[in-house]
Amino acid sequence: MQYVAPVGIGVLYALLMSLVREPHRRRLNALMVAGAGAAYLSGGGLGGWEFAFTALVTCVAFRGLDSWTFIGVGWLLHTAWDVVHHIKGNPIIPFAHTSSLGCAICDPVIALWCLRGGPSLIDVFRGRGREEPRATMVP
Repeated sequence: MQYVAPVGIGVLYALLMSLVREPHRRRLNALMVAGAGAAYLSGGGLGGWEFAFTALVTCVAFRGLDSWTFIGVGWLLHTAWDVVHHIKGNPIIPFAHTSSLGCAICDPVIALWCLRGGPSLIDVFRGRGREEPRATMVP
């Protein structure tokens, strides 16, 4: 369950974000990845590197305001930071020892969705996702 639940959380995140219409969905996700980049600041487990990482993810998130690719890259950067924190022993939630591992499993799920352009999963499940526009007949 420790490995399955984070995948479900990533899918749930994408489903909930699917309720937000574009371009607001992309911009909101850029803000979310920026916030995730600052998640470890209060723990200070890696000293000044926490500030450097936050600055890097903030720059990537800023570019993500106009690009799903940058948002996906931001989530992958956060995944790498989660792994470092899991190995070093500074979890994202101080009282949950494996919380960084869970985050490292969840974040790539979100990243894959973002790298696909953050499509509305609701529309995809309804069969309306990424349809080709229909040609109209000209009289």
